[in-house]
Amino acid sequence: MTADSLQAIIARSPFLSWLGLQVLLLEEDYVEVKATWREEWVANPTIGQTQGGILAALIDFAADFALFQRLHRPVPTIDMRVDYHKLAKRGDLIAKGRVIKFGRQISVCEAQIVDEDDVLIASGRGTFLTSTPSSS
Repeated sequence: MTADSLQAIIARSPFLSWLGLQVLLLEEDYVEVKATWREEWVANPTIGQTQGGILAALIDFAADFALFQRLHRPVPTIDMRVDYHKLAKRGDLIAKGRVIKFGRQISVCEAQIVDEDDVLIASGRGTFLTSTPSSS
């Protein structure tokens, strides 16, 4: 699979397209994407703070798609934890995801969100159902 294959999946998803995701790097067990900032992300217009749900969605995406090279498909999230380290303000964000443990049934992945200056904004870890989907 290639970065273009992943970009095509993003293009088919209204939500991922709305996030403005652009694949920067795709390797086995690692993905890096840029999310293009949107005015609609703002939770607090006084300070221009990005809503935490946007950051959580980016953590979920990057952690999940770190598995893409192995599985060639997105997988369901079982559980996810997000830690917010710094306010995200106006500006594009970079989401970096990597596989911690690949398993036949369940895998563990983590992700980090950094701003344009490579400052850590949020991080998280999730468990993902990696077993083969049943055909029922």
